[in-house]
Amino acid sequence: MRLARRHGRRLDLRHGRIDLSHGAGGRASAQLVDEIFRAAFDNPMLDRGDDQAAFDVPAGQMVISTDGYVISPLFFPGGDIGSLAVHGTINDVAMAGARPLHLAASYIIEEGFFLADLQRIAHSMARAAREAGVAIVTGDTKVVERGKGDGVFITTTGVGLVPPGLGLSADRAQPGDVVILSGSIGDHGVAVMSKRHNLGFETDLLSDSAALHGLVAEMVRVAAGALRVMRDPTRGGLAASLNEIAQQSRTGCLIDEDRIPIRAEVAAACELLGLDPLYVANEGKLIAIAAPEAADALVAAMRAHPLGRDAVAIGEITADDQCFVQMMTSFGGGRIVDWLAGEQLPRIC
Repeated sequence: MRLARRHGRRLDLRHGRIDLSHGAGGRASAQLVDEIFRAAFDNPMLDRGDDQAAFDVPAGQMVISTDGYVISPLFFPGGDIGSLAVHGTINDVAMAGARPLHLAASYIIEEGFFLADLQRIAHSMARAAREAGVAIVTGDTKVVERGKGDGVFITTTGVGLVPPGLGLSADRAQPGDVVILSGSIGDHGVAVMSKRHNLGFETDLLSDSAALHGLVAEMVRVAAGALRVMRDPTRGGLAASLNEIAQQSRTGCLIDEDRIPIRAEVAAACELLGLDPLYVANEGKLIAIAAPEAADALVAAMRAHPLGRDAVAIGEITADDQCFVQMMTSFGGGRIVDWLAGEQLPRIC
């Protein structure tokens, strides 16, 4: 085979481990890239072997986003760090209403990490990118000494194209606008927590990790002129995203607890662990702020898509100079949904 002729003996992908030579820039580094990453991602731009990817830019506004992934454990119910790194960056691009075009990926790998696990992660990334219709076109690998990392960290960067005339931003939210949520909250965070060694509970819940650009495209098609802003409520959950929007738009927000979809498994796990599901991370949900006249049509379009079938309007933007996010509770009272103080659970994405 071509790789064997180029590098000599093939990598032992069943029992082998990363060593420092894989990050030294020599033959071992090239072999690692060829036999794991290039073999998994396989596209013409990547196959050129350059330190960058060149591509034609269509007319329109471009967006770019980058994110680092340090999740623990690396493999969790419904996904792993590889699929998460693809979905998360695609979603950051999609929240601008953009069609994702290409991804770049960078890896920091700890000495001693199993090659089989690295290949599994690369294949997961390739599958997630292929299903999303987005190519991983360039990247980088570095190796750190044993004990200086935690298996593997991944950074992905994505670029996308925004349709003409669309300009979504959190500073565009206006009093009277409707707050729409695409589905149940907290699924990802609880799925990851269930596999933490120091947390003793079991659940069959899967992470909601998914690429949302197909759902976004339908939303833009139905209500482009009425959409103000979209956010994916990852770290800090629904609460953090709504507070960010309120601060940027200098408005308030009022949501209804009874309208927020939360799975029974999530509610039970949060009660067990003393967590508030409003602050638990999601990786396959979005929040949309839209003009009230388009809200019903937007929710209907979202429900027609597999990733938005539980979409629901949960509240509205209010006039509030103090930019408070408030919630009507199930008991008929009210509470402030403030910024998260500290970290409920680290390394959730």
